[in-house]
Amino acid sequence: MTAPTAILEVPFFDYPALFRKREDQFVEVFREVSRRGAFIKQKDLRDFESSLASFLGARYVLGVGNATDGLEVALRAASIGPGDEVIFSSHTMIATAAAIHYAGATPVPVECGSDHLIDPTAVEAAVTRNTRAIMPTQLNGRTADMGALQTIAAKHSLVIVEDAAQALGSRFRGQSAGTFGVASAISFYPAKVLGCFGDGGAVVSSHSAVFEQACALCNFGYNLQGELVGWGFNSRLDNLQAAFLSLQLQDFVAAIERRRHLAGLYSECLANVAEVVRPPAPDSDPDHFDIYQNYEIEADQRDQLKQYLANAGISTLIQWGGLAVHQLERLGFTQHLPYTDWLFTRLLMLPLNMSIADEGVQYVCDKIRGFYGR
Repeated sequence: MTAPTAILEVPFFDYPALFRKREDQFVEVFREVSRRGAFIKQKDLRDFESSLASFLGARYVLGVGNATDGLEVALRAASIGPGDEVIFSSHTMIATAAAIHYAGATPVPVECGSDHLIDPTAVEAAVTRNTRAIMPTQLNGRTADMGALQTIAAKHSLVIVEDAAQALGSRFRGQSAGTFGVASAISFYPAKVLGCFGDGGAVVSSHSAVFEQACALCNFGYNLQGELVGWGFNSRLDNLQAAFLSLQLQDFVAAIERRRHLAGLYSECLANVAEVVRPPAPDSDPDHFDIYQNYEIEADQRDQLKQYLANAGISTLIQWGGLAVHQLERLGFTQHLPYTDWLFTRLLMLPLNMSIADEGVQYVCDKIRGFYGR
């Protein structure tokens, strides 16, 4: 009689492990910062902003309360507002469209391509006389075809504001995600490759006027000289969170390499499963350096596979509740995007995080192969 196969629990993301991994160091950072009473807009934040700007090759980084605030601030700082249309991929979180809406502009969702990122051909087709900006979502740790998007932007005199929430460290043709347009936003949500212990984000820019306007918007309207120059609100990255992020930034390159290693294992182990479409493998495209914030596959019988994996102790995720932005009818979208509609019946994210072992990836792949009879 054959013994039953042991079930290995593979969480999609192990939130407690984010703290446990360096608990002593995090506690020491907390003590050191707290003993100084350095909670809001202190040296730790300035140091982190400077270090992150250097890592990205950008002139300026501004820590903000979250990436959604960062996107709205980036748009408004770039003078995008009422009467303007902003083109974005419908394969994104609602926050992308919400930022456009609350900046006063009109969000225009378009198709993604086979790489799950915004389709430049669809962008070109959606341009009207009211289009002012393109907002590509650098999704799952991969940067879009920014060469094509920059060509379209130059042709139609548009600005680019990047939603780089999921792509810190990703590069296209050697240039960092978040540095292609007039501004961008990055997320430090705990599940990100560089995550804090709560909400957090940053605005990135190399344009001094945009940066100065962003600073004023996030500080009640006060500019860097302390003068009130207009209406603003309050959105800032807590100094303590910045100190936690600075600690992790020291090992960020190693974290990226670990994720790329795990992605390579997935790619190799699932290579002969015809029912699964994998993300591009590491180093398979010289134009792209991917950080694998997520490992999103396309799968035949997606829902049945998800349940099969759950029964085997493997947690997976269908991103954003399985709905693309244009499918959120209560928000008034009317666009017909058949490719994205079809794609969203197939998308599934597999566990890829810093607490999963190589054996965990192998276990996931073995179960996927078993589901399809391999």
